[in-house]
Amino acid sequence: MLPSRCTKALLDITTSPLLDGAKHGFLGRAGGVSEGIYAGLNIGLGSDDDREIIIENRRRAREGVLSGSELVTGYQVHGADVVTVTGPLEKRPEADAMVTDRPNLLLGILTADCVPVLFYDPQAHVIGAAHAGWKGALAGVTDNVLTAMEALGADRENIACAIGPCIGQASYEVDAAFRARFLEADDANDRFFAAGKPNYFQFDIEDYVAARLRAADIAKIDKLSLDTYAHEDRYFSYRRSCHRDEAGYGRQISLIGLAD
Repeated sequence: MLPSRCTKALLDITTSPLLDGAKHGFLGRAGGVSEGIYAGLNIGLGSDDDREIIIENRRRAREGVLSGSELVTGYQVHGADVVTVTGPLEKRPEADAMVTDRPNLLLGILTADCVPVLFYDPQAHVIGAAHAGWKGALAGVTDNVLTAMEALGADRENIACAIGPCIGQASYEVDAAFRARFLEADDANDRFFAAGKPNYFQFDIEDYVAARLRAADIAKIDKLSLDTYAHEDRYFSYRRSCHRDEAGYGRQISLIGLAD
């Protein structure tokens, strides 16, 4: 883990030194105006939280990372599709990742246990953002982001990636059928599964995503190793909400943009 990350006051914005030069941050739930089970900075338009409150939370997040920018988020479907963004969008695209080389477009990824990944090529001034749930990660969403960035002039040798808050291995129990999907793709994926209770395993999705990036020739990777399930005071968690039989759950946002 790299040192010198910083967290701003009021909004909980964690940054990576590998992405210096790009405006970015992995935001927690602090600093928002939602209440109840959504208390804090709930960004999820798909939640049952009050829409006006969510819009205010989104405004606060945007202003906290790149003031005056245009926030762009997708309609995430746990897939591997990537959209190249060239300007403000009237409708959220059905995609789990975005790339751009345009300034003042703030790419946003929503998560509540899944893996947010931010990408930056400081030479080509190209950025990307991916929502890597287990389905998208297995299907190659991060590989597709790299390809889309290259189409904009990026070079893998220059691309740095930061992996944000997501569910940790100690909190991510899966069954044998889940593990089998990954072993069918590659027997070497067994290394991401630790033995749990009988017929169950603990999956390290953060390390799996990092390994996919390394296999794609990315050398600069920063893993924050922040467990969304375990850190209730900082992050929303879908699985924690399910375990408590709550009526809904909030989403945090990870952001990256290029200033003028």
